[in-house]
Amino acid sequence: MTEKSQKPKKIFVLDTSVIIYNHNAINTFEDNDVAIPITVFEELDNFKKGNDTKNFEAREFIRFMDKISGKTTMKNWRRLNGPDKGRFKVLMDEKSQLDATRIFGDNKPDHRILNAALKLSEDNPGTKVILVSKDVNLRLKAKSLSLLAEDYETGKIKDVESLYTGKSNLENVSSDAIDQLYQQGFCQPADLGIANPLPNHYFVLKSFKNTTLAVFNPITNRIERIEKQAVSRIMPRNAEQVFALHALLNPEVKLVSLQGIAGTGKTLLALAAALEQRRSFKQVYLARPIVPLSNKDIGYLPGDIKSKLNPYMEPLWDNLKFIQNQYGEEDKEYKRITEAVEKEKLVITPLAYIRGRSISNVFFIVDEAQNLTPHEVKTIITRAGENTKIVFTGDIFQIDTPYLDAHSNGLSYLIDKIKHHGIYAHIRLEKGERSELANLANELL
Repeated sequence: MTEKSQKPKKIFVLDTSVIIYNHNAINTFEDNDVAIPITVFEELDNFKKGNDTKNFEAREFIRFMDKISGKTTMKNWRRLNGPDKGRFKVLMDEKSQLDATRIFGDNKPDHRILNAALKLSEDNPGTKVILVSKDVNLRLKAKSLSLLAEDYETGKIKDVESLYTGKSNLENVSSDAIDQLYQQGFCQPADLGIANPLPNHYFVLKSFKNTTLAVFNPITNRIERIEKQAVSRIMPRNAEQVFALHALLNPEVKLVSLQGIAGTGKTLLALAAALEQRRSFKQVYLARPIVPLSNKDIGYLPGDIKSKLNPYMEPLWDNLKFIQNQYGEEDKEYKRITEAVEKEKLVITPLAYIRGRSISNVFFIVDEAQNLTPHEVKTIITRAGENTKIVFTGDIFQIDTPYLDAHSNGLSYLIDKIKHHGIYAHIRLEKGERSELANLANELL
C-alpha cells in the first residue's frame, strides 16, 4: 500500500470564509471528505450579488456545486469528480449535544456552523473532523468546544521573513570585475563568484574603491551594470528604487512586483514608469481593490457610486498629481497627462471594474496587492494579452482584510512562486523616502 492510502481519512468542514477566499477549495483536500454546512449556502446567498471578489467567488462556488450535484441530492455522501478525490455532502443537522448557540448566547451563522461540525464529529467518533476557517475567532471558538480547527493552508507561504527580496549585496568584490563592468558594461557571473543567479536578480557590488549596481540578464546570461536615471522627472533615491525602475522599464520583463512599507515609493515609481512608456501601450490602468474601513460595505457612504469610491482612489490620484507637478502648468508634459486622463489613455479605477475586460496592450498597475488572494492574483495574470505588462505593488505586513495575512495573501504567493522565471522581476523596497517624519513613524510607532 502507498503511504497516501495508509493515512486515515479525515473530514474537513468548510466555513464561508474559505469559500470566498477560494471557490475551488473543496477540491484541494486530496482524498479526504469535505462537508459544507447548510448555513454556508445561506451566507453565500447574501454574497452572490455585487462586484467584489467575494461576490465572484460566491457565484463561482454556487455554479460549481450546481454542476457536480447533477440531478441528485447532496444530503448524502457523494464522490467529488476525480479518481484521487474524496466525498462531499451538505450538513443539514445542526443539533449537536454541545450547543454553540446556547454557550455563546447568540444564534448567528458562525455558531450554527460550529453546531454542524460538532454534530458531524458526534456521528463519526472514529474519524478526525476538522473545521477549516480563515476566521481566527471562529477557530478559537471551535477549539474552546474541543473541536479541531485549522486555517486554510493552500497557497500559504510558511516563512515570509525569508521571502525573496530580488537583490543581494556583495562585499569585497574584485576591483578588476568592477572595472570590467564600467568599461564593457557587463561581466560573467563567475567573475563575481556568483553561481546560478535567478533571472533579473539585482546586485549591489562593493569593492575597496567603489560601489556599482547590476542585474543578471537571463537572455544574455551576463551581469550587466545599471545606471541611475530619472523617469518622468522622478529621480530614484536609493539602490532599490534604481532596481525597481530598471525592472519597470525593461521591455523583456512582463511581470513586476514591488513590496515594501508605506513611503518607499512603490506606486509612485510604477506610475512614473508607466507614464514614461505610455506611447508603447494602448492604455495605462492603475487599479486597487476596495477594502472599506472597518470592513463595512461602501453602501453606508453618502452619494452616488463615484462619490463612494473616490476616497479609496484618492491616494492614486495624489501620486499622479505629484508626478504632474514636476512640470510647470504650461509644459507640454503637464498638459499631456491631463489629456491622457480625459481621453482615458490613463485610467484610475477600482480593481473590480477591470473584471471581464481585455488587458491586451496595457500597462496594468495593481496597487495594494496584499489585499488580494492568490486566486485573484492568478486570475488577473491569466487575463494578460499581447504586449501587456502587469505590476503588483503592496506591503505584505499591512493587510486590511480579515481573512488574509502576511502568509496567505496573493502578493506573498506571487513573489514566492514566480521568482525563477525570466519575464518576472521583484524588488523589496526597504527605505522610506516620503519624509523624515514618515520614517520616524515607521521606525518607532
